[in-house]
Amino acid sequence: MHLVMSAITLMLATLAADAQTLELYVDSETKQVYSEPGPNRVRLGRFTQVDEVGAAPTPPHEAAAPPEAVVNRGAATVAVATAGAPVAIPATPPKPKWYDLLSLRGYAQFRYNGLLDHGLDDYRHYADRSWADDQSFMIRRARLVLSGDVTDWLALYLQPDFAVTPSGSSQTHFVQLRDLYADISLDRSKEFRIRVGQSKIPYGFENLQSSQNRLALDRSDALNSCCKDERDIGVFLYWAPAHIRALFKDINQRGLKGSGDYGVAGIGIYNGQGANRFEANDQFHTVARLTWPWQFGNRQIVEVGAQAINGRFMPTVDNGIALRAPANGFQDSRFGFSAILYPQPFGLQAEWNWGRGPQLSDDQRSVGVGALDGGYVQAMYRVASPFGAVMPFVRWQTFDGAMKFERNAPQTEVRETEFGLEWQIRPEIELTTMYVLADRTNVLVAPYEDVSGELMRMQLQWNY
Repeated sequence: MHLVMSAITLMLATLAADAQTLELYVDSETKQVYSEPGPNRVRLGRFTQVDEVGAAPTPPHEAAAPPEAVVNRGAATVAVATAGAPVAIPATPPKPKWYDLLSLRGYAQFRYNGLLDHGLDDYRHYADRSWADDQSFMIRRARLVLSGDVTDWLALYLQPDFAVTPSGSSQTHFVQLRDLYADISLDRSKEFRIRVGQSKIPYGFENLQSSQNRLALDRSDALNSCCKDERDIGVFLYWAPAHIRALFKDINQRGLKGSGDYGVAGIGIYNGQGANRFEANDQFHTVARLTWPWQFGNRQIVEVGAQAINGRFMPTVDNGIALRAPANGFQDSRFGFSAILYPQPFGLQAEWNWGRGPQLSDDQRSVGVGALDGGYVQAMYRVASPFGAVMPFVRWQTFDGAMKFERNAPQTEVRETEFGLEWQIRPEIELTTMYVLADRTNVLVAPYEDVSGELMRMQLQWNY
């Protein structure tokens, strides 16, 4: 009926000014509108022409629209017929299929790590296996993301990685699932969402920040040690007002290195053993996060947040190492804060956390519970140029605790300073170089000795 009335309005608007009234009929089967009676035609009534607001009446001496003239009224264009002929009513466009609403995108990272002295010859980095002696080029990540809002109430997200190096393997480029989840909206404005599946744990800013957007090549040890690959299987509830969700989106679109939209409040439960690992103790971990971004009159944005996790964890240990814990695992809890001044052009980013978790003893004969603390501070400066955006940065990080996901949960000490430069040559191509002064524990190789040295790191990333 809405289409019929629209056609009537358009017809009347094109009539000559001396045609003040008109009787109209609608065909009961085809729903076409006529100006004369006929078979199957139902009288709609007598209608009087009304001019559009602000439009001058048609002068009497001007001719009426010719037969089959096309009249444009905003977004609608219809054919106006002479008396007795049907009026063409535009057809409703077909509703898209759910798979038409999905998008495919991705990125890849090509790395090189060059040791500048022999102090790091025996070091093996848990996050980047090419950070070692006798290593050259490496494809660090090769991601594809299939995602989209398939209905007003359901969004889907799937991300595999085609360049995974399993722990302890001498081969690389295995395929592994990174994300697979559904966002179920609880209201039409999508301010409340339930996320179900494997996804990032809402703990920390840098953990949530995509490696596609992050400046430093690897996340800081202190916060990243909470969650293997930053992900796990669970159920999470997120909330954010619509205007804050729009701000999160704007931050990333402007290249300001945001963390994405994980709500201003998030709570959830998850397995706790890490991404792509079986649950080991039938005990859920819980997580809660609060954050809020303030945008000032000069468009500068400051975001402050806090987060906490709690649960029980079962580490993997070698034969002969005792576990001093109940059958359901070790205490695993921590809390932290985050503060970000987005780079416009100068930026600062800082995070810190404290907690307790499973830890190898000093004599390396048993695993108990130990304290942990650490974090990082990063300064950056964004410069726009005709050759692309350039962002120099410096990051200092420290961590005293244990790497619970590595075999035997070894203790680690990290003192590291990184000087870097990211050059966004084009939106689809960016190059990052870093000079690193490293002093850290070799947590992949017993007896877990401390090493120190310098290295140069480079990464070319292409986005598609």
